[in-house]
Amino acid sequence: MAKGEFKEKLKVNSKLRVLIVLIGTILITLMFPRGESLESDVEVGSIWIQDDLIASMPFEILKDPETYRIEKLRAAESVYQVFELDQTVKKSVLDSIEVFNDKLLTIIDEQLRSNFIDNKVTFLSEKSFEKLRNIRKYENSLSVTYNNSVNRIFTIVNKLVTDIYSRNFLDVNHDDIKKDSIAIRDGKYQNLIPKRRFLDKASNEARIDRLIENYLGKDLSIYPILKEYLDNFIEPTIKYNEAQTNEEIRIAEDKVSRNIGLVEENERIVAKHNRITPEIKLKIDSYRIAKGEEIGTWTKFLQGLGKFLHVLVLTGLFSIYIFLFRKNIFHDNSKIFLIAIIMVLISFIAFLINHINVTAPVQLLILVPVVSMLLTIFFDSRVGFYSTVVMALIVGGLRGNDYALSVMNLFAGALAAYTVRDIKNRNQIFRSFLFILLGYVVTIIAFGLERFASWEEILIECGFAASNALFSPVLTYGLIIFFEKIFKLTTEITLLELTDYNTPLLKELAKHAQGTFNHSLTMGNMVESAAEEIGANPLLVRVGALYHDIGKSQNPSAFVENQMDNYNLHDQLTAEESAITIIEHVPAGIRLAEGENIPSEIIDFISTHHGTLLVSYFYEKAVAEKGEENVNINNYRYPGPKPATKETALLMLADACESAVRAMTEPTPEKIENIVKNIINSRLKDGQLEESPLTFVDLKKIRQSFYTTLIALHHKRIRYPKQEELESVSKEDSSE
Repeated sequence: MAKGEFKEKLKVNSKLRVLIVLIGTILITLMFPRGESLESDVEVGSIWIQDDLIASMPFEILKDPETYRIEKLRAAESVYQVFELDQTVKKSVLDSIEVFNDKLLTIIDEQLRSNFIDNKVTFLSEKSFEKLRNIRKYENSLSVTYNNSVNRIFTIVNKLVTDIYSRNFLDVNHDDIKKDSIAIRDGKYQNLIPKRRFLDKASNEARIDRLIENYLGKDLSIYPILKEYLDNFIEPTIKYNEAQTNEEIRIAEDKVSRNIGLVEENERIVAKHNRITPEIKLKIDSYRIAKGEEIGTWTKFLQGLGKFLHVLVLTGLFSIYIFLFRKNIFHDNSKIFLIAIIMVLISFIAFLINHINVTAPVQLLILVPVVSMLLTIFFDSRVGFYSTVVMALIVGGLRGNDYALSVMNLFAGALAAYTVRDIKNRNQIFRSFLFILLGYVVTIIAFGLERFASWEEILIECGFAASNALFSPVLTYGLIIFFEKIFKLTTEITLLELTDYNTPLLKELAKHAQGTFNHSLTMGNMVESAAEEIGANPLLVRVGALYHDIGKSQNPSAFVENQMDNYNLHDQLTAEESAITIIEHVPAGIRLAEGENIPSEIIDFISTHHGTLLVSYFYEKAVAEKGEENVNINNYRYPGPKPATKETALLMLADACESAVRAMTEPTPEKIENIVKNIINSRLKDGQLEESPLTFVDLKKIRQSFYTTLIALHHKRIRYPKQEELESVSKEDSSE
């Protein structure tokens, strides 16, 4: 099976369509709050209109998540950093130095005997090692005194170490310690001691430098050696214990109580018609969580099934609308997949926002208007509106059946959809900012006043809504480009870009086939007006008119509108060769369009604008020359297919009518009307319109629209004075 055929089967496969809907529904279901009872959410200031809410079990009243977070943060900040005091460091360092010195002398003496130099000591630099080696060599050869020996250096190192450890010092700087005191742990005991009592890392390094200088006086020749020794061996007596500090923080956080009280079984949580206060809301939220934790495996399964059915009802409602009224979407799995991706994406954003534990109204950052605008641009405003309704309800469900949020998103999303229904350029998307903001602000004020919210709270919510109104158009703009490329969609914006005469194909057509180009421009005006009359897409059919004859740019002289002199290519060809040459402009146009990645909707105009019509002029010529029985009529027919949409059928009629009227020597209103009427009738009789959805009422409107446009293009004009003189060849030109 060819790759193209396989893709086409996947595109219309009904099982795959059902699978896409089910997977999308399951993914959204998994994002719903887990474990909690999904009774309707409440807002502070609203009225409890249900019966008295009585606790069916005892439960803790949980603190507000933000309050609990702040208390844990304060508890963590109250913990002092833990440091370990090691009393054995001094002895350990001296022992290590002694072992190293013995090894060092052994290495130096061996190298002096073998006259081979190799610094195998890891921390001493080459210069310091060479210095020690020379001192040892001089010492062995002259039996020098103690003051000039290697042993003197070792003794100084030991004294320095003893002096250094006369005070305890830290392994960090004071600025790295958050509090004024530290917790010193010495075995089983732990004491809080001001950090300034101990030398920090920087102070101790400066102290070591001073001690070395005091021992050496003016002779600093062995300073580098001593410095390298101490840098390598000295260890702090007080070391920061990060693991123990983190454990202390964990213990402090665990001590913070998660609740602020208890509600006993059968205790009333809220009475009917009572106003929801912050305290009551905490009780209701805590009760919901407690009920969720109480349920068993079977109950959890039933709750999950309920969530799935909840989402399936909403997605099913949208699917029914698509099936009944947008069959072109329903039977295209790529479009169903696109809708599923967009809805799952926005649901995922809602899922992430639900896990942000702050008191701010972050739920207003769920970008539902993105769904509205994208699906309106890709399809139409009705699809955009229905998707907004479904998405607003899903987001409300994800937020614990938040009715107010659903209404806010519904209103703002609907306005967003209507602002892009007749989009003319990409910049227009950003005008949606004002309408989205208006939708949110109106509903925020409405619900705020209803629940007696403060103006400060309302303004904060409006600020978050403004962020939504700004981010939604930006994300929409980016996703349009992405989805257009991935799913090969043709939006109004794409069509407007194709009307630019500087596109490669139109430039080529205007350059090499000016007559055809002018014919296409005229047709564009004809079909655009007629499309508006019959409810077709004016922009789509206008772009189709511009590109329908681009194949003629490959052999422009074969077509009469491009023949600027008396030379006719067909005088040199047989009738069959001429017919093949004429017909070739259709497949040539398709190849050019596919090479430039022109959308398939436009390529349909190229392939169908002649349907399966007969190239009658050359067919009749062949019959006259050879006889009808010797001519294969199929060699003189266009390959088709026939037009299958209002737009492609409209273009076929316009192409024939415009060409016929342009060929008239003296067009009059009566002649133009007859030509339009006869051509439309002939296309009907030939069966070229049998696959299109055009009605007789549409054809009547098309006939009238074509007549009006062509009369305007070919109306009579007054003759200028000396018209004959202007039309004749001047004497100067004739003498050349």
